[in-house]
Order: sequence, then C-alpha cells, then structure tokens
Amino acid sequence: MSACETVTDLAASPGLPRSPEGAPVFAEPWHAQAFAMTVHLHARGVFSWTEWADSLSAEVHRPERATDGSDYFDAWVAALAGLLERKGLADRDTVEALRESWQRAAEATPHGTPIELANDPLKG
Repeated sequence: MSACETVTDLAASPGLPRSPEGAPVFAEPWHAQAFAMTVHLHARGVFSWTEWADSLSAEVHRPERATDGSDYFDAWVAALAGLLERKGLADRDTVEALRESWQRAAEATPHGTPIELANDPLKG
C-alpha cells in the first residue's frame, strides 16, 4: 500500500463532506491539501486520532463558527494549527505570518492561475 493509499480514521471524520458513494469531496483545492496534510501528520505519529478529534471538535463547536458548516475547513486548519502549536511544532506568529503571506499571494494572483506563495508581493 502506498502512502497515498494509507487507511486512516481521519477519513471517517464527522462533518467531512462526502460524495454519494461516501468518498471525501472537497469544494476547494486547499481543503484537500489541509486534509492530506493532516492525514500525513497523523500517519507519521505526530498526533493521535484522539488528539486530532479533540482539537477539531473544539474548533467546530466554537460559538463563532457558521451553524451551516460552511467554514468546516477553516475550523479544520485552525484545529491543525492549534494542535501543532500545543505540541511545540509551530508557533502562532509563524503560522499567522504564513497565513497572511498566502492571503496576499491569493489577492495578487490573476483569476484562474494557481496561487503560489511566490506571488506574495512582500516576498521579494
């Protein structure tokens, strides 16, 4: 079995959007990337399933989250960032600086062109 075919409990996450056949589906490429990064880190033993479930649950149930679940992957990324921060693998300032850089890159990228961090106008 290849690393891409690794079976994981993360595929059974409550709230994960699914196709009629039950496979995970993603509305945006970054949703799939966030999911894949989480699966990879879990498979490498960076955190347990219980740690991930607790982190995601806490984020999904924050009062400011959309009641319709439209910000599920925003919660997903926040849960992952928070978990990595609590484990001492990332710090809030670095994660926030990277988020801001990606936002600037997205705003500077012409429609239909892949967003790349190199498109951040402050990176030079």
